[in-house]
Amino acid sequence: MLKKFFVVFLLLAIGVSQAQEGTTSPYSFYGIGTLKFKGTAENRAMSGISVYTDSIHVSLQNPAGVADLKLVNFAVGASHKFVTLQTDAEKQQATTTSLDYLAIGLPIGEKFGASFGLIPYTAVGYQLEGQNSLGTTQYEGSGGLNKAFVTLAYKISDGLSVGIDGNYNFGNIENVATSRQDGVQYATREENRSDLLGFSFNVGLSYKRMLNDKLRLYSSLTYTPETNFTSENSRTISTLLEIDSGAEAGIDVREILVDDTDFTFPSQWTLGAGIGQNKKWFIGGEYTDQKTSNFTNRTFEIENVSFKDASKYRVGGFYIPNYNSIGNYWQRVVYRGGFRFEETGINVNGQDINEFGISFGVGLPVGRLFSNVNLGFEIGTRGTKDFGLVQENFFNTFLSLSLNDKWFEKRYFE
Repeated sequence: MLKKFFVVFLLLAIGVSQAQEGTTSPYSFYGIGTLKFKGTAENRAMSGISVYTDSIHVSLQNPAGVADLKLVNFAVGASHKFVTLQTDAEKQQATTTSLDYLAIGLPIGEKFGASFGLIPYTAVGYQLEGQNSLGTTQYEGSGGLNKAFVTLAYKISDGLSVGIDGNYNFGNIENVATSRQDGVQYATREENRSDLLGFSFNVGLSYKRMLNDKLRLYSSLTYTPETNFTSENSRTISTLLEIDSGAEAGIDVREILVDDTDFTFPSQWTLGAGIGQNKKWFIGGEYTDQKTSNFTNRTFEIENVSFKDASKYRVGGFYIPNYNSIGNYWQRVVYRGGFRFEETGINVNGQDINEFGISFGVGLPVGRLFSNVNLGFEIGTRGTKDFGLVQENFFNTFLSLSLNDKWFEKRYFE
């Protein structure tokens, strides 16, 4: 059983690392792409808050939450995104499907917990076209950054836990620009590729205490220091001959020497608090500050773009009608919801690119040992169609499995 489990884990991990593209956003052109949500579907259905942790779900956002685990937890999540891209002049639609995370959480004794897994961290995926009096330029991008992580957490007391996770970040990003002039048979293509790698870590605290016989206070703090990644860069410039069939043939391909660079990824901290009744209801909020004003690009500068500090505001929670209900299945279902507002830190043409989303979902109990299937939805918008920019209206569907089991249990009877 254990051998089969790790074979499945390995196959899924390969799928996560290869399926990097999880966006069709034109804003993924900037920096190293759009940030993927680093958390489970359960968190995402509550707007992404991570302040609430329990003993049957692995925590991917706050490493301290892993100390609460009482059972071995296997978690895998995927999502499907439907996006409408709109400007003043036109409207287009696109869809993407991605595997969002793969993780295993392990309780170690009474006070320690550990986890490991793989998460797509950023995503690049766009197709843009610019026109001028001479012709057109088409821009395409693909790739992203993945994060392999190992987490260790320790429960200092019944209410206070601390944790740290170490991350190996790797991936590549390709940007292609193809320029064509009206009435000219030849086109010019520039291809830039960056292979990114580097190490980072996060630290977290989680504190809980009973306020009275029913109500419990939850609080959390996480911090990610500023990190330097290595970017191995390459550039190719080609002259293309367009033939009658519409195909293109490269007749002059040149490798351009580009220096490798150190890429700075900004620091981030998140503070959260909430209140709830055990196995009944919870509501909480979080604030995140990311120092994206220190952001540096990889190999090229963009004149109409600047970076400022990013902020995220999230409120969410859940409700369980009757956790111990035997006759009515829907009384044991977890109903989740929340909303969020994010200042992404990107400023294009003097306009801040902001994002808003409303989410909701359900946690469906399955099998034994508190395993569950989680289904969620999110509707929202990013950017604006004013000032020559693009507005994204999106609808996300996300699904996860959170499966629990007992391992390493000593048998008293054979």
